[in-house]
Amino acid sequence: MAQPRLEESRGYRNRNPGNIDYVPANRWQGQIGLGDTWLPVERRRFARFESHEYGIRALAMLLTTYQDRHGLRTVRGIINRWAPPKENDTSAYVRGVAAALGVDPDQVIDLHRYETMRPMVEAIIRHELGGLPYAPAVIDEGLRRAGLVRPVATMLEAAATGTGRGASSVATAVAVAAPAASVISSLGGLPQWTGVALIVAVAVVALSVILTLRKDRGEAPA
Repeated sequence: MAQPRLEESRGYRNRNPGNIDYVPANRWQGQIGLGDTWLPVERRRFARFESHEYGIRALAMLLTTYQDRHGLRTVRGIINRWAPPKENDTSAYVRGVAAALGVDPDQVIDLHRYETMRPMVEAIIRHELGGLPYAPAVIDEGLRRAGLVRPVATMLEAAATGTGRGASSVATAVAVAAPAASVISSLGGLPQWTGVALIVAVAVVALSVILTLRKDRGEAPA
């Protein structure tokens, strides 16, 4: 018997991969109302979003709320609230998410870190949809809208990513060039203004490299 395609799952069709309940008071960015439009109104339950990226953003934002507002800082605590035992096989859910993060279910985690939130979001999507139908760039964009940006290792990598393509100011280039700060500090004894000038100079070079590579790809500055 053929398995149903992930694109046919309820969460994917609602562009709500976390299967977040529709609550009118929760005015998520990109929420366009009650989902499950193919069902009778009395059987509709979940929110619907205008894009998958907004659905992923809401998923990440809700997880952050669990940590910041409710003090839930372990996989077990978070998933027990996300998927209550009376409605789900929560124990299996906890084990799956903890394995995806490579942590013990009761280990303290920090969802403000991209390196933690990304696998948490992916594990929840896999559980809710039965798989992961999204390209990495779609998940990254959803997380970016939630304030979580993938760390960029090098200027060349930045030029090839959404982070690099969005660099249209020296301020953004400073973020890309931030690793230079440790080198500056190791020089020791320099006047403060000299250190600042060196960091700005590195940022300008980073921005120049990014924009040059974008021009070579035919992309217009943002």
